[in-house]
Amino acid sequence: MINADPVIISVAVTGSVHVPSQSDHLPITPQEIVTEALAAAEAGAAVIHLHARHPEDGRPAFEPSVFEEIIPPIVARSDAVINITTGGASSMTIEERLAAATRFSPELASLNMGSMNFVYSGIADRVTHWKHPWEEPYVQNTYRSPFINSFEQIEYALRELGERGGTRFEYECYDIGHLYTLAHFAERGLAKPPFLIQGVFGVLGGIGADHANLTHMVAIADKLFGDDYHFSAFAAGRHQMQFCTHSAWLGGHVRVGLEDNLYIGKGAKATSNAQQVRKVRDTLTDLGKQIATPADARRMLALKGARNITLQPIREASR
Repeated sequence: MINADPVIISVAVTGSVHVPSQSDHLPITPQEIVTEALAAAEAGAAVIHLHARHPEDGRPAFEPSVFEEIIPPIVARSDAVINITTGGASSMTIEERLAAATRFSPELASLNMGSMNFVYSGIADRVTHWKHPWEEPYVQNTYRSPFINSFEQIEYALRELGERGGTRFEYECYDIGHLYTLAHFAERGLAKPPFLIQGVFGVLGGIGADHANLTHMVAIADKLFGDDYHFSAFAAGRHQMQFCTHSAWLGGHVRVGLEDNLYIGKGAKATSNAQQVRKVRDTLTDLGKQIATPADARRMLALKGARNITLQPIREASR
């Protein structure tokens, strides 16, 4: 692993797992997502990981037109690195999941490294009042339908976004086997170092939020990638801050945000993404770590720079 000095804080602003009925603080509209992203960047996040939602009811959105209301305002007012999801939601096709990243050709895009059971149907056991009709069947469906990320789909993303657009990737690894999948594509020259490996813990169907698993994932990544990778970690739910601390202690980066955890502490819901960023920033400072700026993140991850993303819509040539 390349030792993280300084440490990159990524913030995942809204995601596609949590539903509006779980928290009034989950950003839904483009303006809410922009406001949350800018505040998180001001608080110390160098990387903004973005999903979008339909403003009328909070359903996960893939349409570039929705992202066009989010990304340009952020770029206009912040130099934070934009990281667009290609995970979207498990109900989307791969073309839908890549639509926004293809439109904007961002500096970073997330890339899930394997098919898996990605189960969050347990949300239904904790919600007593649903705000919108789509929410309950949406979360319940994850109990019966896996999240597909085939090798063909991974290669498609690497070629479409990486080779054609110069986008680099946050390789999301939910299990040890996903590291070997990344090694496969690295051996073929489709994935290129320095790799940003995002260890994801605590999702039902993936590797558990056990600290021994984090240590083991880093050990295997060291064997496979040596000094060619940066490591970052987060855990879903209540283990969020513990795993950020552990990742930083091992020499890695961190990720927080309402996509991953709706709480700031036991029994206390987070009121904003920035609140979580400030908490993890203070923890890192207490550990003696420096906080990475967006410029630091671009240098460490070998990104192409904000001026090389596609902000203006590509219009069909007039006849």
